[in-house]
Amino acid sequence: MTNASIVPAVIHEVPLQYYVFFATALFCIGVTGVLIRRNAIIIFMCIELMLNAVNVLLTAFAAYRADPNGQIFVFFIMAVAAAEVAVGLGIIVMIYRNFQNTDVNLLNRLKG
Repeated sequence: MTNASIVPAVIHEVPLQYYVFFATALFCIGVTGVLIRRNAIIIFMCIELMLNAVNVLLTAFAAYRADPNGQIFVFFIMAVAAAEVAVGLGIIVMIYRNFQNTDVNLLNRLKG
């Protein structure tokens, strides 16, 4: 029994290149948002968008190859992203409480 017979036929209806282009577009939008925007919450959301682009790509490759390793990596990436959200939002809330703003240009005051 080959790997191609294990994968359902519906997975192969959408070409793999479409997933690659979609993930690339999501990742580029995330990078652009991190580089251009100044609001810490928007930057944080763009980082999450980049992680989700990687998750889409790993899941697509795992489905096409009938290999669960990509989906296992996605599980660990989601766990790290959840921890990042907990710590990152806590830091952003504390910055907002101290400065009444989430603009990253104003955070230069934190440098020693």
